[in-house]
Amino acid sequence: MLKTDNALALAIDFQERMMPVINDQEELTRRSAIFLRGCRILGVPVLVTQQYTRGLGETIPEVKEALGDFEPIEKITFSCYGNKEFRDKLEKTDKKDILVTGVEAHICVQQTVLDLLESGHTVYIIADCIGSRFENDRQISMRRMEQAGAILTTMESVLFEMMVSADHPGRKEISNLVK
Repeated sequence: MLKTDNALALAIDFQERMMPVINDQEELTRRSAIFLRGCRILGVPVLVTQQYTRGLGETIPEVKEALGDFEPIEKITFSCYGNKEFRDKLEKTDKKDILVTGVEAHICVQQTVLDLLESGHTVYIIADCIGSRFENDRQISMRRMEQAGAILTTMESVLFEMMVSADHPGRKEISNLVK
């Protein structure tokens, strides 16, 4: 079972020039912001990446607001794991369960997930918080990541799993978020 003390969320490349071309980007943005707010309520740390910020822009405002204070990890590798700063920050957390959100499913997300699995992490794909320009790319990528060993789930399922019970101090806030 997923526990907050061993979990880390990863928000991959929710950037200004990327998001407008992502399929169903408004719903993806809404659900991802809910998930990231929920992680904050539950005390789950979040790592945020930005692919080539100069070209693709900053993290979008909705995600920034959901995250609060954060320092994005600038990368040019498609896999986050190919970035030394990312690996160093990940190692410092000592978290083994990685909750993955972001874009694009079939490029940066998929390559990161495959590398995380290979490095011994348990990877949870937050399926309703993952996007691509084309739905077919997203669907095929989801299948490939699952076949490689990633666990497909949803943001609401993960948030409630980490709360464990209805007497969790964050239950009311989480419940209000997902309504």
